[in-house]
Amino acid sequence: MPQYQDITNKCVAIIAARGGSKRIPGKNIRKFLDVPLIGYSITAALEAGVFDEVMVSTDNAEIAQMAVSLGAKVPFLRSPATSHDQATTYSVVEEVLMCYGERKQLFTYGCCIYPGPFVNAIKIREGYRKLYNSTADALVPIVRFSYPVLRSLTIENGLLTMAWPKYLNERSQDLPVFYHDCGQFYFFRTQALLRQKKLFLDSTIPFEIPESEVHDIDNEEDWKIAELKYKLLLTGQSTD
Repeated sequence: MPQYQDITNKCVAIIAARGGSKRIPGKNIRKFLDVPLIGYSITAALEAGVFDEVMVSTDNAEIAQMAVSLGAKVPFLRSPATSHDQATTYSVVEEVLMCYGERKQLFTYGCCIYPGPFVNAIKIREGYRKLYNSTADALVPIVRFSYPVLRSLTIENGLLTMAWPKYLNERSQDLPVFYHDCGQFYFFRTQALLRQKKLFLDSTIPFEIPESEVHDIDNEEDWKIAELKYKLLLTGQSTD
């Protein structure tokens, strides 16, 4: 780990890539522009220089083969208990840590990474640095909601209504700012995670990401927009 020669605590990257995506079949190995989706996260983890092990947790042989070809490790496949639609990310991470433990491989830190193009080595490296230099148990990348949540609308009996009517006449700039999880990666201290048995730990620090570098890909429309957004992001980076 060239960037952190003074850090002796071991850290594992767990890239979660189940094979059974229903909304976008073959999502994790489908090419996003010219690169398989999972390739972005594997490359980011390898180039970050903070991990002793970069592994992919999958139940799919094709994903496993591609992951290995891209430089990651797949020392074991997921069990049926963590391969179905209702399996939580925590259960996936817990299983990975337990399997490594059985092999006498222990890690002080872990990072669960989702396959996606907006994850990069700089973010991962900075996220690790922030957590390592804090007393917190975890770090989560977040992004601001683009519109004030307290001014949101809902539909009741076919009619629009305000979710929180008392904020109808409030100026948007006077309302509190809310954030949501970017869905990119989660850094954690492994013992705290295993003790609390959840992914979002009680002592978690934020790592704010600009909206231009965040985009969920849950359906085909999301995929198209994400490709356009990513191209614009690359153009902006190349002109800086």
